[in-house]
Amino acid sequence: MIEYVTPGNIDDRILAKSARCLSGGGLLAFPTDTSWSIACSLNSREGIKRLRRLSGERDERHFTLLCSGISQFGDFCSLDNTRFRLIKRLSPGPYVFILATLSGTGKALGLRRKELGVRIPNHPVPLAVIRALGCPLYSITAKRAMAAKGRENARGGGEDTGDGGGELPPIPEEDLFEGGWELEEIDGLDMILDPGEEQQRIFSTILDLTGDEAVPLRRGAGPWPI
Repeated sequence: MIEYVTPGNIDDRILAKSARCLSGGGLLAFPTDTSWSIACSLNSREGIKRLRRLSGERDERHFTLLCSGISQFGDFCSLDNTRFRLIKRLSPGPYVFILATLSGTGKALGLRRKELGVRIPNHPVPLAVIRALGCPLYSITAKRAMAAKGRENARGGGEDTGDGGGELPPIPEEDLFEGGWELEEIDGLDMILDPGEEQQRIFSTILDLTGDEAVPLRRGAGPWPI
């Protein structure tokens, strides 16, 4: 389950194995520049279904599209020059940007909202996985509560948190993971890419860019205002 990696020099065989796992509907955990994330391939309906079941979340603002470059955002979201300049200034980094989706994106992902969170993480592991896979990743922050949720959902249960609105509450530090081995507690994971070092237990800043001005929905590692 665990594959140990050197972030700056990841074995091509491990990247190929990760891409096959994701393409087949698997769930992959890896470190980012904030904390651990769990992701599936954006092109895998089965993977998206499994990720939603594992998370127990219904508010799509908890899910993030991880990309390797801003150009990928434009395939799914509306992006004008003003938003492009702000995102370019803050990326890669610990920011999630909420953007209005293009026609067809919501149907492809089964979204209930006409918006989507996108991010370019400042960490070589997820960027290498995205490039190996050839498409963005659909992801959520790994939380300790998922260990219990995974077992409940496997029995057909799971938490219904509603669609929510307004600001998102911060994730308690104690609910985040440090070491990759800890994620083995989560049922449903297929692979963990572990650099063998403890991760920071911090979360990203979420900025809503769907209106005329950027509105912070959650203040995290990325400073705001800048």
